[in-house]
Amino acid sequence: MFQFRLLLLLAAVASLATAEKPDKHRPGHKYTAHEAVHITVNKVGPFSNPHETYRYYSLPFCHTAPEVYGEDPAEEDLKGGKKHRQWIGENMAGDRKETSPYDVTFGDQVPWRQLCQVKLSPDQVKQFKDGVHQDYYFEFFVEDLPMWGYIGEIVGEDLILGETEGSRTYLFPHLHFKLGVHDDKIVSASVFTQSHKKVDITDTSEEISVTFSYSVEWINEINLKHSNRMSRYVDSAFLPNSLEIHWLSIINSFVLVLLLTTFLSVILMRVLKNDFSKYMDIDEESSLDDEEETGWKLIHGDVFRFPENKMLFAACQGAGIQLAVAVVLLLGSALVGFVSTTKRGSLLTSMLVLYTACSFIGGYVSSSLYKQMGGVKWVNSIVLTALLFPLPLTVIFGWVNSVAIMHGSTSALPFGTIMIILCLFGFVAFPLTIVGGILGRNMAKDFDAPTRTKKLPREIPSDYPFHRSAGFQMLLAGFLPFSAIYIELHYIFASMWGHKIYTLFGILFLAFCMLIIVTSFITISTIYFQLAREDHRWWWRSFFNGGSTGIFIYAYSFFYYYQKSNMGGLLQSSFYFGYMAIISLASVLMLGSIGFYSSCAFVRYIYSRVKCD
Repeated sequence: MFQFRLLLLLAAVASLATAEKPDKHRPGHKYTAHEAVHITVNKVGPFSNPHETYRYYSLPFCHTAPEVYGEDPAEEDLKGGKKHRQWIGENMAGDRKETSPYDVTFGDQVPWRQLCQVKLSPDQVKQFKDGVHQDYYFEFFVEDLPMWGYIGEIVGEDLILGETEGSRTYLFPHLHFKLGVHDDKIVSASVFTQSHKKVDITDTSEEISVTFSYSVEWINEINLKHSNRMSRYVDSAFLPNSLEIHWLSIINSFVLVLLLTTFLSVILMRVLKNDFSKYMDIDEESSLDDEEETGWKLIHGDVFRFPENKMLFAACQGAGIQLAVAVVLLLGSALVGFVSTTKRGSLLTSMLVLYTACSFIGGYVSSSLYKQMGGVKWVNSIVLTALLFPLPLTVIFGWVNSVAIMHGSTSALPFGTIMIILCLFGFVAFPLTIVGGILGRNMAKDFDAPTRTKKLPREIPSDYPFHRSAGFQMLLAGFLPFSAIYIELHYIFASMWGHKIYTLFGILFLAFCMLIIVTSFITISTIYFQLAREDHRWWWRSFFNGGSTGIFIYAYSFFYYYQKSNMGGLLQSSFYFGYMAIISLASVLMLGSIGFYSSCAFVRYIYSRVKCD
């Protein structure tokens, strides 16, 4: 009964988190002639720093159209600055949507219309000028269709020296909206700045009179259906992309991974076949005793000796499997269309809900393994499993969110959203971990090792070549899987830390499968060579070897930040390196657990095939 109530609560939270907001003009709405079309303003910020965003009205743009004077409810939508109701995913994505004074009606062409005429004070002019010099862009929405544009431009700027004595700074006060229609539905939306109507704001010592205006153009999109309306953003001029190069790179990586995996499999199987033949001959002839054996069979009495820090080890496996299952479900849902990959914040919301739902799996896996290893501190084990990943995430989030609040950025999560996430963890995720832990403890079977473990551990040889050292094997085990996903990682970074919209989840799912396969094979190979040099401490080593790819991902994040991007500043740097540390930690836990369970199956197999006294 308790589990049933938890599942009902989880379903309710999931439906609330992913539900559409009650807007009469939701995507797919069929318009009638002259019906009002709402243009929503969202945020502004430096183009190079995608997470350094601010409210659109943090700059002195027009709040209200000049014709709005009365209290007519029909005119309320023409008053800018009225906040839209947002759901958790939009808040997590840093959106802060507000109404705008743009008066647009369905199908009505507008050659030119004044929005407002204002006198900008010297401080306001300086605000706009600073924004132009930082390449500020703005983001609008029509329904769920985003539109982007720059607030101004610099003419005569030197590419190396920057602003020179002869350069001029201009503001774009006129916007041209181009809206596409198919079957009485809006299927495309673009906004263009008019460079010939720009205003010089180079001089910030005096007031400047500026007339903000706009125009609207309606076009018929015969070949663009509403279901395909987001496809144009993959290759838009504002967000360029190259699908052909993307596919070619993935195919190249897939072929290399296939060849590498086949090569390692053939070599490892031949080596194992020779080992099995040798050990079988020894058993049949009984010509050698245990002291004359060499290689991995010699440590059969120690190989299943449980590792140190059993509680932490079990918690790492539980947290890793929980993350792995959540990621697989997320990619699968995105691939088949259960999760909208184009709706802002839907992936973040879905990952939050799936991770919460998979808490049951994390608790079950951790407690099962902990019991098999003879652990008795059940409460501590469950609490450690529940907090192992969320606790570092909370610490980093606290720092990043504090920096965002100090900068007044929209990237700072509202208090209400933070409380929802805390309630989701406290009232759903943590109880599910407890339930999973109880079931795992009660249902776990004995470890049932194929060989008996001796009372005294065997001495580990200290003389071995460098290429068989733990450090080198961890380096090798992390580099090869990383090389399999390196190309796709570039596109993911460009989407996460840029302005590209990632839609190729089929490729991403394929890359993730390659990552799991390569991680498993490489970890098994390194563990075999470790056992061959008579080192039985493979438990933690398999976890670290498998998870070392996460370290390479974090190292690559430094390369991307300094060599492939133009990001900078405390706010953006805090977001980037803080959340990349969390992503890398998640990769270590997820791939480490995959490496351990792959190695465990391999070790069980080889020791069950030979006769050990």
